[in-house]
Amino acid sequence: MATRDIVHIDEDLCDGCGDCVPSCAEGAIRIIDGKARLLADNLCDGLGACLGHCPQGAIKVEKRDADEFDEVAVQKHLTAQRPIVPAPLPSTDTAAPLAPMSGGCPGSRMQSFGSPAVASAPSGTSGTALRHWPVQLHLLSPGAPFLVGADLLLAADCAPFAMADFHGRLLADKALAIACPKLDHGQEIYLQKLISMVDDAGIDTITVAMMEVPCCGGLLTLAREAVARAQRKVPIKRIIVGTRGDILAEEWC
Repeated sequence: MATRDIVHIDEDLCDGCGDCVPSCAEGAIRIIDGKARLLADNLCDGLGACLGHCPQGAIKVEKRDADEFDEVAVQKHLTAQRPIVPAPLPSTDTAAPLAPMSGGCPGSRMQSFGSPAVASAPSGTSGTALRHWPVQLHLLSPGAPFLVGADLLLAADCAPFAMADFHGRLLADKALAIACPKLDHGQEIYLQKLISMVDDAGIDTITVAMMEVPCCGGLLTLAREAVARAQRKVPIKRIIVGTRGDILAEEWC
């Protein structure tokens, strides 16, 4: 036991919304009896990635005597939390079945979808290549099963709106994280999550889809900084999308 930074949850302020649950990469927080609770001291790294997700301000980082953070215990805990999802029964329904992967706020509850529908979409429709939920980087947990060994598409918020064929051309066969380097707060949290995706989830590549506007360059800077700090090194591809939806540049960095 040592004196270190660790998360403290004020149960009087907590309303049990669950927004903090998916933001904890270690799965150390769970809603129990209507309140967010820290499951064990050794599962909390004390970085406080969950702080910015509490609308009630019920979470803070304090310094106190606590068991040392244990990465081995975290991995065992995350593995134990992953449910075995049975194979879906054959169906003619074109909608892919949803497999809930975690608790918390319904809007940010982790889900892994069935096979993407881009290739099998009916004539005249575009289909979707989205393989999971959530997609916003603040809501994504680096410990999500769908990130393990995946090729990550880190896309600017505006890119899917500019590109008519975003799903078929950029998203197919990739996990997705979206962010805005200009307007989003908590860039350090983004950085730590990307580092964890590289080192812990073992993502294979990062493709950064950024708009041609200057402020979007921060997204590529974020990816490069994450790979520079990570123990593993993965290749980064830069794709610049024009404001009219055309691809202006595509290259490995």
